[in-house]
Formats: sequence, structure tokens, C-alpha cells
Amino acid sequence: MSDHFSKNLPYTQLGSGPHILLAFHGIGQDGSSCFAPMLKSLGQHYTIYAFDLPFHGQNSDAPFEVISKTAWKVSIQSYLSQNNISRFDIAGFSIGGRFALATLEAFPEQIDNAFLIAPDGVTEHPMFALATRIPPARWIYGWLMRHPNVFFPGVQAARTLKLASKSLVRFTQQVLNTPEKRQTIYRSWVAFRDLRFDIPALVKVANAHQVTIYLFAGEYDSLLKPKAVKKLADLLPENQYIELKSGHTRLVEHAAAWICTLFK
Repeated sequence: MSDHFSKNLPYTQLGSGPHILLAFHGIGQDGSSCFAPMLKSLGQHYTIYAFDLPFHGQNSDAPFEVISKTAWKVSIQSYLSQNNISRFDIAGFSIGGRFALATLEAFPEQIDNAFLIAPDGVTEHPMFALATRIPPARWIYGWLMRHPNVFFPGVQAARTLKLASKSLVRFTQQVLNTPEKRQTIYRSWVAFRDLRFDIPALVKVANAHQVTIYLFAGEYDSLLKPKAVKKLADLLPENQYIELKSGHTRLVEHAAAWICTLFK
């Protein structure tokens, strides 16, 4: 693990509430823009530390390395110690869900609530596994990211064949429309691949430490459909799985409005 990673977890502080929320953003975002929509609903309850994940935002110059759960635990432990934080809640959106789950697994005795918003890492899409775990496929994935003139027609073909929804194609085009964005996505997928979880075991640990997990999915989310988190939803009490009338991009804002009702 590089010194850069263990010592460098840039973040933006949002809100001024008495409770601490560590928040992990989605792919292609940064902590500030992802979690700014939480301020209106939750800024009085929480002080939100919205981290910039490796290769994103203030952390875009992070050296490329595959991030292990052990390295992540060391990094968060260092952050908690430096900031004298003993109890906190966590939130993870999209690929930030992997970091929220890794934090929950590492520090269950210090967490009260975990808010998982369309979280990646509950199940693994076969394409993710193929593109990140098998070296020849990883090479092909990297090549496609460098050759968008081949990649984008393939995406359009998938739409024509009804293998991808219109909104998924639109999202893909938005997040991959520059060389820099394509590099960010490629590096993130490959570097975050070891953040994998035994969900039933993790729920048992959370229950043993009285951590309340709230799981949010978007009814109109074509990027991470509700069925992708069913494995976790089935293990939670009914009132802790919340399906919101939202697509992927506004889910953080809608989830914040719902979370706000917990503290009234």
C-alpha cells in the first residue's frame, strides 16, 4: 500500500450538525457534488465528510493500485484517529457502496446507521467480473476505453438489440465522453475489484453490533436496478428497504429527504 493512499483521503466538509456522516460518492463524481443535495435535508443533523475516492476530484492524482480491504481499513482508521471520531454513520452511493460496505465490515462497533443508496458491491455484474478479474478481458476493456470509435457503436448496437435501455446508453455516453472520464472509469473498476463482500455474513456482523442498515433503490434506476440489491433487501426488516420513485442520478437527493424523517 502506498503512503499516498494510506495518508491521503481528501474530503469536503458539508453541514454543521452534531452527528458525523462519512460519505462515499459514485463513479465519475466527487464527494462535494454527490452529497451537496443532502445539505438541505440533513445539514443540521450531520456534519458530512464527503470523501473523494481514488482517481476522483481532489484525489485524481492517486497512484494506480488495487485497493485491498486491509489498506482501506488502515486509511479510515488513520482518518478517524486524526479527527478524534469515535462514533459515526456511513453513506455510500453507487460504486461508493463498496467503500461503505468495506467501512461497515471494518468498524461495525463504531457505526450506528449505514445508508446504502443504489450500492455497488451487493452483487457483482458478470461484465464487471469479466472486465476486471480476467487479464485478457481486462486488456480488452482497457483497449476499448482508449478506442471510443469502437466502443460507442457497440453501445448503440446494444440499444438497437434491446440489450441496453435508452437511459443506460445516455448515462454511458455522459460518463465516458472524454478520455479523462474513460480513464477514471477504467482505473476505478480495476482498482476497486477486491472490495467484495459476503453479504449474509456482513448483515450478521451489523446486527450483532446493532448497526441499522437502510437500503435505497430507485424504481426507475436503469444503472443499478432494484433486483441487483435483492440479496441484501431480503435480509433486512421490511422498513429498512426503501424503493424510491427516482432514477439513478437524483437518488441521493431523494434518499436524503427520506433519511431526514428518521430524525424528526
